[in-house]
Amino acid sequence: MPRQPVYAIPANAFDTQTIHFFPDPTKKGEEEVPKTVRSYAGYADVDGPGTDRSRLFYWFFESQTCDPHVDADEQKDLIEKTPLLIWLNGGPGASSLLGLFLENGPLRIGDDAAGTLSVSADTWNQEAHVLYWDQPVGAGYSYCATSETYVQDEDELSEMFHRALVRFLETYPEYQKCPLYVCGESYAGKYVPYIARKIHQKNLKAPGTHVNLRGIAVGNGWIRPELSIRVMIDYAYASGFLGKGQKDVLDFSYKHFQDVLRAGGMKEATDLGNGLVNAILAYGGDFDVYDVRRWEDLSAGALPVYLNTAAVKEALHVDHEWKSADNSGPVATALKADNMADASPLYAELIHAEENYRILLYTGDFDTACGYQSTEEILDEIMKDGWRAAPRLIWKQAQGNPKGFVRALNNVTQVAVPDAGHEVPAYQPRISREMLYNWLFDRPFHGQDPAGVARAVLAKAQDDATGETG
Repeated sequence: MPRQPVYAIPANAFDTQTIHFFPDPTKKGEEEVPKTVRSYAGYADVDGPGTDRSRLFYWFFESQTCDPHVDADEQKDLIEKTPLLIWLNGGPGASSLLGLFLENGPLRIGDDAAGTLSVSADTWNQEAHVLYWDQPVGAGYSYCATSETYVQDEDELSEMFHRALVRFLETYPEYQKCPLYVCGESYAGKYVPYIARKIHQKNLKAPGTHVNLRGIAVGNGWIRPELSIRVMIDYAYASGFLGKGQKDVLDFSYKHFQDVLRAGGMKEATDLGNGLVNAILAYGGDFDVYDVRRWEDLSAGALPVYLNTAAVKEALHVDHEWKSADNSGPVATALKADNMADASPLYAELIHAEENYRILLYTGDFDTACGYQSTEEILDEIMKDGWRAAPRLIWKQAQGNPKGFVRALNNVTQVAVPDAGHEVPAYQPRISREMLYNWLFDRPFHGQDPAGVARAVLAKAQDDATGETG
């Protein structure tokens, strides 16, 4: 696996402008490039479940705290103490470049037909290295030779990803000692804990490249689908998208779905679960499942056109068509038995591991698919009585509206973000980055604990009621 720098990238689909990353040594003296970041992109060859070659695509951005004009060896301490974040989108079948261009990366793509890029001021690589992976094979630029090599369960997926990650760290050893955090959203609520556990297991088995895993962060995770679908029915009903009779129909179908799921009919349960989601949307006039306030999901705009241009592929060292899907296509079909499986036991393992891995779970409050309530109920189950008693702060500036609602207990932090849908960094880019950095660097979430005020209000109401009846 060779080192593959990205010196520049077309700034639109027509390749009429350029965004530079760091100087190309082959063009020394020919261009004046301002300080940006080191960037690398390409493929990691991995052995799939079959005999054909499988390749996972990565795109890496060094932290802006590092100087791309200074050799890595001369800033070794700074590079190694900087967190390395892995970002994974879900689907299954979604490309993580959706996260890069629409959510938390250093580039944004415009809504115009040309797909014009701009540099984002809200990128997560301001103070951290960020590594985007298209995975599993079949998502984004990543591919495999035949349908038999698509992964069919999380063990295959995490094994393949671990091999790819190790090859990346061996190719770019300057980042091997960085504290590493596996991050993602949506169906990555399954990917992330399985990959983290695989890293944990491999680290226990010497020899081999040690991965300095420190924790995980998951936004609006598809973790326990049985719970998420129940919550979705209730959310749609509470929001006025369902009538009582329609809810009765869905509740009856949900009971059948539960029976099949608990009997182990995983593929059938996936069909039934997807049917329930589609029926909820049909009753509700096809509202956006990822943001109950909208009728359409966030648009990728010209991103498919842009990423499939020859100039972009050449810049990123890729040789395959870019494609992305949300719970459809060959990636989702291969993972059909995995879709409705419960991943919450993996979170319990990581939370209670001796290594004291740090866990961040955050949610946008208007997501009906993988929202706050399901995450809260899972944590309540895992953390036991201490979770309910832990202070839940209103995170805000002195006179501002709440940025979020934050609860932390031991190594677990949970943040609920108002005015955000499924893709929290897209809706609240600055708040989500501040949230992430507060968590990563142990910075405080400034705010207040409303418990005392709430108790006083309740006590006054009781006194008033007693006075009325006394």
